[in-house]
Amino acid sequence: MNSKPTYISRDGLEKLRKELDEMVSMRRPEVAQRIHDAKEHGDLSENAEYEDAKNEQAFVEGRIQTLEALIKNATLIDEHHSIELVQIGSTVTVAGPDGEDSFTIVGSTEARPTEGRISNESPVGRALLGRRKGEVVVVRVPAGDMPYKIAAIA
Repeated sequence: MNSKPTYISRDGLEKLRKELDEMVSMRRPEVAQRIHDAKEHGDLSENAEYEDAKNEQAFVEGRIQTLEALIKNATLIDEHHSIELVQIGSTVTVAGPDGEDSFTIVGSTEARPTEGRISNESPVGRALLGRRKGEVVVVRVPAGDMPYKIAAIA
């Protein structure tokens, strides 16, 4: 597993912890019971239920490992960030060729572009980090270079 920091809000970290708890205390025992029940049906070589339960077990165990790594490497986003400089956790309003847009810069685990939450690792997020109100940043995207002027930082 990688040890890259996971930038996350307090709420996001709590959601990861709840999901991990559910996986360990509920899903893991459910899958183990399914495997046990499927074994009792006899021949495992032609037992689709057994094969399905083993695949689900692999998924659950993989997700548990991923969640544990994310939580272990979690770096909380400062909720009282600067309004002078764009940081992770900032909500930035930019003026671009298509009008104004607002983005909240979050860690990759909480990114939801359709909801205006972009990753600090995305091209736009990387370009905005460390910049000030009034600055123009140019974001390189597949369609070409996109200039954005930072209108506000909250």
